[in-house]
Amino acid sequence: MHTRELGTSGLRVSGVGLGCMTMSGGYGGAPDRAEMIAVIRGAVDRGVTLFDTAEIYGPHANEELVGEALAGVRDGVAIATKFAQNIDPLTHQALGRMLLPDEIRAAVEGSLTRLRTDVIDLYYQHRVNPDAPIEDYAGAVRALIDAGKVKHFGLSEASAVTIRRAHAVQPLTAIQSEYSLWWRRPDDGILAACEELGIGFVPFSPLGKGFLTGTIDPTATFSKDNDLRAQIPRFTPEALAHNVTLLEDIRSLAATKNATPAQIALAWLLARKPWIVPIPGTTKLHRVEENIAAADIDLTPAEVDALTALSTKVEIEGGRYPGFLEAQTGL
Repeated sequence: MHTRELGTSGLRVSGVGLGCMTMSGGYGGAPDRAEMIAVIRGAVDRGVTLFDTAEIYGPHANEELVGEALAGVRDGVAIATKFAQNIDPLTHQALGRMLLPDEIRAAVEGSLTRLRTDVIDLYYQHRVNPDAPIEDYAGAVRALIDAGKVKHFGLSEASAVTIRRAHAVQPLTAIQSEYSLWWRRPDDGILAACEELGIGFVPFSPLGKGFLTGTIDPTATFSKDNDLRAQIPRFTPEALAHNVTLLEDIRSLAATKNATPAQIALAWLLARKPWIVPIPGTTKLHRVEENIAAADIDLTPAEVDALTALSTKVEIEGGRYPGFLEAQTGL
């Protein structure tokens, strides 16, 4: 597995990481815990060293899963987790408001316990709280770094302005935001800010929540009870019927490379910048193998440009989130 440095931070990780969110639910029910532990450990065996989770996934259940799975190999991997919402430690339910800066120290202690570790490699603010200065959050994480509880600071779904303000207080190692061939908003200033400041970029949903794998068509259905995609406008049958246009040329290029559409989508991200590390999520070990093999695909500059142009030309129908979730981002 190739490795990459996130910006100029010194944090070097596998070129493709593993997003663990769906291992405790989100896209169609909660998978078997023992099977998910086996997938994580299988990913380690295959060279993956960056594992991404968050306190809100579950809540708490995902961190507990990742902590158990990585307990025996902790020194050889980097664990990224996130704070944002106030969560009841007893009921494990979100309490409807975002954490304030002076509450982060208690949150990190909970994450450390669930992750079975003494230090978190990369600690993200999951969503920007408009009710408190970002500088106060950056200062709170700086205190955690000084205390040896955290090694690196990150933001998720933050604007370029917010990134600069936070970075001035505590240097950021990574920005995690959605980015793929069907969601390109980070191109509007965020990647430029990362490059200027020496910050790495970690795309989540790099496969468009499954769309860019080529396995989802207009006949796909999603459970309203346990699959977030049932609420996402671009996954309605009408939107999918339009959006599959994006896949046609991706499939054609994949065929010439003896690759899958998912691998081409990941290879495009890897070719964009050497400090980009995508974290595709999966619950299947063979998909982990497929995803990490994307790092071995060499796209020519012309092929990268063609994919970029295709992504620009095809106007994706439907929002990437329902309105209430989009409103929680800082973009």
